[in-house]
Amino acid sequence: MTIVQFAPFQSLVQPAFWHALTNLKIDVLRLSDDALPVSATYTTGRAVKDRESGKDIALGCNLTVGGDAFEDSPQVPHNAVLAKGEFKNFNTIDDFKNADKTALFNHLTDEIWKSITVDKSTALLTRFLLITFADLKKYKYFYWFAFPAFAAKPAWEIDGEWAGAHEALGDDALSAIHAQLHESLRPFFLVGTKDGKTEIAPVEEYDAFFAGVPPAQRTVGFVDPSAQPNNPGWPLRNLLAYLLALHPETAKGVRILCWRDVDPPAPGSTGGWKSRFGVVKQGEGVAAAAASEKPAAVGWEKNIQGKLGPRVADLAPMMDPTRLADQAVDLNLKLMRWRILPALDLDKVANTRCLLLGAGTLGCYVARTLMGWGVRTITFVDSARVSFSNPVRQPLFDFEDCLNGGKPKAACAAEKLKKIFPGVNATGHNLSIPMPGHPIPPASVAQAKKDVATLESLFDAHDAVFLLMDSRESRWLPTVLGAAKGKFVLNAALGFDTFLVMRHGARTPDASGKRLGCYYCNDIVAPTDVNGTLMRTPGQSLTDRTLDQMCTVTRPGLASIAASTAVELLVSMLQHPEGIHAPAPPPQTNANSGEALPPGTESILGIVPHQLRGFLAQFRNVPIVGPAYSKCTGCSETVLKAYEKDGFDMLLHAFNETEFLPSLTGLDKLYEEAQATLDNDDFVDAEEDDF
Repeated sequence: MTIVQFAPFQSLVQPAFWHALTNLKIDVLRLSDDALPVSATYTTGRAVKDRESGKDIALGCNLTVGGDAFEDSPQVPHNAVLAKGEFKNFNTIDDFKNADKTALFNHLTDEIWKSITVDKSTALLTRFLLITFADLKKYKYFYWFAFPAFAAKPAWEIDGEWAGAHEALGDDALSAIHAQLHESLRPFFLVGTKDGKTEIAPVEEYDAFFAGVPPAQRTVGFVDPSAQPNNPGWPLRNLLAYLLALHPETAKGVRILCWRDVDPPAPGSTGGWKSRFGVVKQGEGVAAAAASEKPAAVGWEKNIQGKLGPRVADLAPMMDPTRLADQAVDLNLKLMRWRILPALDLDKVANTRCLLLGAGTLGCYVARTLMGWGVRTITFVDSARVSFSNPVRQPLFDFEDCLNGGKPKAACAAEKLKKIFPGVNATGHNLSIPMPGHPIPPASVAQAKKDVATLESLFDAHDAVFLLMDSRESRWLPTVLGAAKGKFVLNAALGFDTFLVMRHGARTPDASGKRLGCYYCNDIVAPTDVNGTLMRTPGQSLTDRTLDQMCTVTRPGLASIAASTAVELLVSMLQHPEGIHAPAPPPQTNANSGEALPPGTESILGIVPHQLRGFLAQFRNVPIVGPAYSKCTGCSETVLKAYEKDGFDMLLHAFNETEFLPSLTGLDKLYEEAQATLDNDDFVDAEEDDF
């Protein structure tokens, strides 16, 4: 048989603990080195799936110490087990180094053994020791954990192999155990069947609970912080010592349930129960010690070099609040890369300079999500001021920003981003974007030219541009600039309960000679009748609008969904090897459906769709692919070459002359043909004959 190898506890000290220790040392302990109670928690073992290999990776068998560790009633997270320990801080580094660690350790093991043999209690089986020295001048913290565990002689062996708990106990029994533990979590418990029902009880009730039950049917369980399939967690060592001391017959074999299920398996899922089961017994060949004799104990934690010795937490680089915030912002992202997505290029995301055209509801949510991804450069462009209706929908503004006529939105949004995270390079520009169909008076041409030049320089200084404006025609100039300058362009537009999020295609075709379209290729809204002509240019969507049309009338949750989707689409493009040229998957493709995706359509984050149409009334998103249109008024080569050749003069024609863009692209001929078809009496008669 194989000797049981236990997964040792690993200390996980949260930064808040060191701040609590600093306050405790300064305000309470001062020069005292008296021992104090300290609390920690652990949960069932967790594993994550490696997105590349598909294998489960077991996380550490962690004992977590947080900022409330010194409180009398610490906040215990849901599904976590409270462990109580002893804390001792030394006043000098020499005192810490020269402390009689053996005496401290033995004192703790004496307490645990007394609790087992005299009190017959499991309350101290997970008791631990923490000794520290806090150098508050340099913000260095030296610490060493001990997790005392009694060593068995002869060693415990596994009879056979560790197996899934459902194989030994069955799904119904595990469901019953889960329900009872969910109601009242016990670190150690007994499992038995009474009147056909699976029940659990405290380990202290061993004799009464198992009265009349054959040893081969007695099961003892514990909350297992290990996720390794063949290595139960550290608490089992002292649980076995408890059983051996009070119930010596368990040396011949005891059924062990390693409980690892926070939630029961979802119906139809392939994961199943995570808990493990095995029968352990003491080996032969060595005389067992007397039940009343305290066994030898082990448990000092190894340092990061794998040697027995203290660890060091150096908080000096983080004590500047700005630097502390800078490191904290990236923490979750780095955890994603370390465990789940090792190939995730966080630097590429962080270094992407983002220009947000529009600082309204969409702009605010896009900015917050970009910061969540670690983006450090965010620039706003908007010409409006904060109004009283804005703060409840736009999370970067508050009531104070509305007073005295309202602050300029762009500058105000940038200022708020810096308050949220001082490390962000956020700026705002109060700028009006000239629009087709909105003639510029001669007296304003100079200002319009200056605004266009500013916008062009902003495009040059950024890598990605988000079009987040309220009107269609305000997106035309940025569409032209983005295509001409080869920028990532993301578009987000809202209806009442629908949204569009799309990326503009690259100017150059892909390997197959195809191009993805832009907003004007793919999202042409209902035609507008201007001067009796059927128009499909950017149009005058701001003309003759009622109050409900002038305001953003959408379901309140829609903007955050669309904004987050737009940012995630950008990040997926950045992670794709082809970047802006990433091919779009076919329509209706679902990366989780198990369908084989065309080669090259996935980044490490999944598919990179061209467009997403969201329908909130149905809680449904539909991916769409739209090719570039050769006569598009926004991204066609005809328009781009005219802009590159004539610059502002070409743009001025587009702003002032309604017929300029249709004539330039050849759409006017198409309109005439369409109008002629509609005016054809024979065509109308044919339609009527069908009825």
